[in-house]
Amino acid sequence: MADAALEIPSVGCDVVAVRGTPTVQSDLELFRRELTGYCYRMLGSGFEAEDAVQEAMLRAWRSAEGFEGRSSVRSWLYCIATNVCIDMHRQVQRRARPMEIGPASPPEESLLGPMLPEAMWVTPIPDARVEPMGADPAEIALYRESIRLAFITALQHLPARQRAALILCEVLRWQVSEVAELLDATVPAVNSALQRARATLRALPSEPQSDALDGANAELLERYVDAFERYDIERLVTLLREDAVQSMPPFAMWLRGAANIGRWMVQPGPSGCRGSRLVPTSANGKPAFGQYRPDPAGGYAPWALQVLEISGGKIIEMSFFLAFLDAERLFPEFDLPLHLEP
Repeated sequence: MADAALEIPSVGCDVVAVRGTPTVQSDLELFRRELTGYCYRMLGSGFEAEDAVQEAMLRAWRSAEGFEGRSSVRSWLYCIATNVCIDMHRQVQRRARPMEIGPASPPEESLLGPMLPEAMWVTPIPDARVEPMGADPAEIALYRESIRLAFITALQHLPARQRAALILCEVLRWQVSEVAELLDATVPAVNSALQRARATLRALPSEPQSDALDGANAELLERYVDAFERYDIERLVTLLREDAVQSMPPFAMWLRGAANIGRWMVQPGPSGCRGSRLVPTSANGKPAFGQYRPDPAGGYAPWALQVLEISGGKIIEMSFFLAFLDAERLFPEFDLPLHLEP
């Protein structure tokens, strides 16, 4: 049974009564990056995370003059952001990846199925919006693991308050007593929530470990870009691990196996990617590319944001977020242009 202390409707941090420090309002923007990372882990959507932080900042701005100063500005902001995320989470279903929706499909275009709403999917976030600034290599490595699409998806299996407790304690390294104060709960209640959250995550299917982007993997990506832009599918398949997976939100269809991915890419529809150009970026701590297909009007138009995972010198996962979900918002978020010249 869930602990009642972690099921209260709202954390009591939005309403404050005593005039506080005059610097609170000017300090709010200092926390935008880390709050965006927190809200993204809570919500599973880059767009929603940006909206949640904006709402949290607005609430904080409106009540800054009454900030009591009994906790730090940082803790106060996290308290507000937690409330915003819980409110938003009530309005939508749990986000997922295609791999959580159903089994892998044969590589047949007739099985592609309909486009499903954006609100169903865990979507990517640019590292430039959330990666810690000035962090050492160990901290960056921890960040990259905590923002992987697989981990973000796993978090969505947790009730919102268990999710908040796990992120705050195990990702952001808050003390349990600090989290208890933020959630207006007892320390035993938070410890109980953490135990249940860990048990839920352990029960989920395991995900392969991914590698850091070292020199060898950078060279692998160069070969991938060359093969994709040449549309040399035979060569591209050799860069994939035998059990690699490919997904293509907003479609629920996904593929398992390098050979199946190769067969899929020469189907009539997917082969429309022939002649594409790839522009590098980064998402969720992983290498990513903006994919542009030839535009009948000239140049190249946005088609997909590709997020790749590498392990053991091979590509193990390709998540293609098709840009017609919201190209005019998705590509600029990753500092990618909306059109490429020939």
